[in-house]
Amino acid sequence: MGYYDEHVTQKRTRKEKTFGKLVFASITGGIIGALGVVAMLPVLLDWGFYMDRNGEAAADPPLSVETNSAVQTDQVEYEKIQTNITSAVDNVSEAVVGVVNIQRGGNSLFDPRGAQGDQEAGTGSGVVYKKENGKAFIVTNAHVIDGASKVEVSLVDGTRVEAEVVGSDALTDLAVLTVDDANIKQVATFGDSDSITLGEPVIAIGNPLGLEFFGSVTQGIISGKERIIPVDIDQNGQPDWEADVIQTDAAINPGNSGGALVNLRGEVIGINSMKIAQSRVEGIGFAIPISSVKPIIEDLEQHKEVQRPFMGVGLASLSDVPLEAQRSTLKLPEEVKNGIVVTGVETTSPADKAGLKEYDVIVKLDDQDIKDALGLRKFLYSQKNIGDKMKVSFYRDGKLQETEMTLVKQMF
Repeated sequence: MGYYDEHVTQKRTRKEKTFGKLVFASITGGIIGALGVVAMLPVLLDWGFYMDRNGEAAADPPLSVETNSAVQTDQVEYEKIQTNITSAVDNVSEAVVGVVNIQRGGNSLFDPRGAQGDQEAGTGSGVVYKKENGKAFIVTNAHVIDGASKVEVSLVDGTRVEAEVVGSDALTDLAVLTVDDANIKQVATFGDSDSITLGEPVIAIGNPLGLEFFGSVTQGIISGKERIIPVDIDQNGQPDWEADVIQTDAAINPGNSGGALVNLRGEVIGINSMKIAQSRVEGIGFAIPISSVKPIIEDLEQHKEVQRPFMGVGLASLSDVPLEAQRSTLKLPEEVKNGIVVTGVETTSPADKAGLKEYDVIVKLDDQDIKDALGLRKFLYSQKNIGDKMKVSFYRDGKLQETEMTLVKQMF
């Protein structure tokens, strides 16, 4: 025996099932229809049909959106995409030039290449930083033009012009060139390398593998500030200088030397100089901060050399002297572990006038400890100027003594 409302429940259930089927069929049909319209949309547009905002068909296409920069292609305007990076590159790219080192070829019968006349010995990059009195001034690396009998500059349009070497400085790896400014269209703007921040995006512009890759651009970040890199100028295995550099992961390869490291404002904040090429340290590049570049290129412009104070002594780090010689020849006390051995004194030099002699061991300059020859150069070139007086503390025959000298311009 059934419940009194059994027939009502069964009828309602049948109605709900029927209604659900209708809803499902309607939704499915709508989806299939929409997909069909989407699939046919390219064809309809090709026939000249489109839908206006009210969903009604219209005969003519809508007006395109006005843009600041557009390219007309098949009656359709496409907005030209500009980013901070492209704007920065536009601000400086034409100021980055190629630098070609040309050296005299050998005329020897034993030269297997049979070289005759001038030969391209290498290429690098340079940055135009000033136009003045009909000349354009270019900063590059000293090693890019090292040994050149002639230097040429390749401009962005492929034009080659002969350059004059104003001066170069091996210690800082910087050089200044000049060319006629008739074909120079752009001059780079120097930024502030002292205000850079870790992680700041930067762009390296140069010729990474020679002029066939002219004007290449790579992007990276500031990986390190005020990095100290030892520099062995005379290739004797001992560092002659410590360069203060900016570290970046922007790709800097052979040929990029002398190119620009640029911030997103399009300002040059460094001159690319070297790259560590080790399998365990990949993609580390270095640039000379522009704050260090400015005084060097000013000296090169004015004096054709960097004027530095001069002592007039030959130097050897005490750590390079055998322990037995330190005790027997130099007669140093056992507690003296660091210093610089005077290996020679130039006649009439400040050191000569101050009474320094061969085998004296310098341990302090102006009461600041000096550990080795590199430390002496850093102190002398960074802390002192031509004409300054400097106190020198040194050991002679086991006794600590002091003298004072007046520094003069470095002599060559």
